[in-house]
Amino acid sequence: MQSPKSAPRLSPDQSVLTFEAIGTQWKIELDALPKKALNNLFKVIKARIAEFDKVYSRFRKDSLVADMARRAGEYELPADAEPMIKLYDKLYAVTDGRMTPAIGDVLEAAGYDADYSLKPGEVESPPAWPDVATYKPPMLTLNQPVCLDFGAAGKGYLVDIIADLLTDTEGVEQFCINAGGDIVCRGPEPTRIALEHPEHPALGIGVVTITNMSLCGSAGNRRQWSGYHHVIDPIKLVSPNHRKAVWVVAENGLLADGLSTALYFVEPAELAKHFTFEYAIVNEDMSLNYSPNFPAEFF
Repeated sequence: MQSPKSAPRLSPDQSVLTFEAIGTQWKIELDALPKKALNNLFKVIKARIAEFDKVYSRFRKDSLVADMARRAGEYELPADAEPMIKLYDKLYAVTDGRMTPAIGDVLEAAGYDADYSLKPGEVESPPAWPDVATYKPPMLTLNQPVCLDFGAAGKGYLVDIIADLLTDTEGVEQFCINAGGDIVCRGPEPTRIALEHPEHPALGIGVVTITNMSLCGSAGNRRQWSGYHHVIDPIKLVSPNHRKAVWVVAENGLLADGLSTALYFVEPAELAKHFTFEYAIVNEDMSLNYSPNFPAEFF
């Protein structure tokens, strides 16, 4: 993950912020604000993203996660870490260990490292998450050094955090945040969002309409190398290819992002026993299946 660039690009009516942060493109559409207020808001957003990145990024040597990869011990996490860690704990159980924060060493060995070398080495299964870590808020205790990766749900959670910041901003009632496909929209008016075709990115397969909800997507077409993509099964040590794309609508970005990864490992019916969400899945043969209340019009 990387820090935001130093300045936003503003639309003519000053209602849009576009910038790069944590390795992805952000677009924030919000109620029009005076230029000074919008620039001040961007500085606050930039600082909050940098703060999150300094804790959770495995791509920078000075992060808290980087310290954890070097030595065992007790680490104090931010006060708002609890919802994310608890979701990972639950998803670890529901996916029989396939969704784990301990996946970082696997991703690094597979070539998805800080240098983006994309050159696989020897890949080994990670230790069981309950064996390596104990979380008693705010302390995370590691029994051994381990490279943690919170990418499966962390970006969605960061979008939630920025959404809460915007909710508390005077003069902002309606907004939509899109951080590389992790989307949170709040306000009284519905927002329409195109669903990207997994084989032809310039095309769409449908349009989702959401109000005060989150939409997160996951697809293996954006980053592929040597038979891998960004999701790797820590038990089989391969990237699942039976899904071409997954979208989840849920009450917040943390849950939607986490479930969009979990659906690579378990069927929707199993996840529905534990979580409230709607989904759409494009399978390997390009067939489409989706939940009855998934709020989309498909082409």
